[in-house]
Amino acid sequence: MPRRTATMLASTLVLIALLCAGVLIKVPYSEMSPGPTVNTLGDAGGEPVLQISGRKTYPTSGHLNMTTVRVTGADYRMNLMETVYGWLAHDSIVVPHSTLYPDGKTEEQSTQENAEEFTQSQETAKVAALKALKLPVATRVVVASVVKDSPAQGKLHAGDVIREVDGRKVEEPGDVAKIVTQRKPGEKVVFTVVPAKEAAAAEKAHRAQPTATEKITVTTKKADDNGRAIVGIQAGTDHTFPFTIDIKLADVGGPSAGLMFSLGIVDKLTEGDMTGGKFVAGTGTIDEKGKVGPIGGIQMKTVGARKAGAQYFLTPKENCATAAADVPDGLTLVRVDTLDDAVKSMEGIKKGDTAGLPKCSTG
Repeated sequence: MPRRTATMLASTLVLIALLCAGVLIKVPYSEMSPGPTVNTLGDAGGEPVLQISGRKTYPTSGHLNMTTVRVTGADYRMNLMETVYGWLAHDSIVVPHSTLYPDGKTEEQSTQENAEEFTQSQETAKVAALKALKLPVATRVVVASVVKDSPAQGKLHAGDVIREVDGRKVEEPGDVAKIVTQRKPGEKVVFTVVPAKEAAAAEKAHRAQPTATEKITVTTKKADDNGRAIVGIQAGTDHTFPFTIDIKLADVGGPSAGLMFSLGIVDKLTEGDMTGGKFVAGTGTIDEKGKVGPIGGIQMKTVGARKAGAQYFLTPKENCATAAADVPDGLTLVRVDTLDDAVKSMEGIKKGDTAGLPKCSTG
């Protein structure tokens, strides 16, 4: 065999071996890429994303898009070739698998957690929007969950509104534990509650303060970790709104759409057009006071937004530096720290007066 032919054959075999290795060798990395972006002012799956009844709404135009990120599954292991390609690609990010699935979290656990966060983000988005509009929102302490085989099981139920514990008024979730732990294990605690069914009926009828209460006696037991008295419930907060706001969006998880949901609600409940027909996208968690929080995958969200046609991207203050390091052409990053910030920036975007917008920078 001629020497040149032998060299070419050897090189080809080495290349084939490297390609096979690249496909067969699994590495502990996962990939993030741009996910779907949905207009909160528009439709998804054939029905409006935001559905408001019992209150006058106003016509809207343009876009207020929430953005998402796609990630590889918890059980999927990237091969070496996929990882190298992901590192080189502009529209994806490769991160350690443990970043997306810490402590061996399964895909099912991650999906469940994301679903719970998404549901909570919808609730806080409604609260933030209505508070921004100076509309009444009633807050109440509820039984968020009941521990299996605990003293409270079968007596207290998720959704029960807790009015009093041992005759003392409950105003914050933390009040429940404070009162219960003043008892000794084995002693009885009396809960004054509005049953979950009555509370749900009152909420449906937009009655902020249901009155049908019951007294439930629960015998405490000793906690395994510190020996204090417990009954086995987790207290939380719930809200009653003066009219119905439904958010219809399937197959989305996590808390990062909160800001855009709030803006969409404000736009629909406010006379006049918030966007001026512009295409605005954004992201960010939101709390009940309208504070906007940071999210993950910001660079993938800006890429996805620009591909969808966005001209402006509302960016949480704490994500600004990362987002500004690689901005898609034609996209303006607008820094927001609160819902009020976002509404004010939308006024400038609508008028085309963008010189004064708070922009993101790498500094």
